[in-house]
Amino acid sequence: MPGIYLGAILFSLAGMIALDLRFGLALRTAPRRTLLAVGLGTVFFLLWDAVGILTGVFVKGHSPLFVGIDLAPHLPLEEVFFLLFLSYLAVVLWTVFERRQAKRDAGSPARVEAEESAS
Repeated sequence: MPGIYLGAILFSLAGMIALDLRFGLALRTAPRRTLLAVGLGTVFFLLWDAVGILTGVFVKGHSPLFVGIDLAPHLPLEEVFFLLFLSYLAVVLWTVFERRQAKRDAGSPARVEAEESAS
């Protein structure tokens, strides 16, 4: 069944975008910064892949789940979308953890004590 792997990646990416937009995590609150971070992350990992391919460390396996389109030797089309998803996931998770930490800091006893002493 060619295309199943790419379909799974695109489905996961769509789900991540839906969660991001629903909770206003990264793309809705800072679209330029999010797109820049995802773009740079994807390019970084593509360069990483290129070095791995050129040194013989990364080799494309054979699977009936691939679409069959290679962008370069040992670089299937699915890899670009996977790296895009990976970079976007990292940005969204960073935002989630950053917000959780901000909530913890806002309710921490040290902060409450500092605010009471300032009053």
